Amino acid sequence: MFVHMTKEEDPKEEKPPRFTVEVLDKLTALMITGFSLVAALAWNDAIKLLFKEVFGMHEALWALFAYAIFVTILIVLITIYLSRLLRIAKEKEKKRTLRLFK
Repeated sequence: MFVHMTKEEDPKEEKPPRFTVEVLDKLTALMITGFSLVAALAWNDAIKLLFKEVFGMHEALWALFAYAIFVTILIVLITIYLSRLLRIAKEKEKKRTLRLFK
């Protein structure tokens, strides 16, 4: 009388179609990128105003180069830091996955 059902056949566990998951994943990534751009532009304006207050003339060539160098160094440092965090997180996830399959 009892019917043995495998996980794939269990009607209670309905999974969204793979296409829907991929579209949602890409849409989320695009939205995060858009919001990040808005935040970056806001910070760009704020830092420009800060340089204007600290260095005086907004159009001074040396101040614009100093700003560009500052932003470049900051972005490189943040990128290195985030890359290290990502590598550590991936290593932990890999170890966790390996433990699950032992």
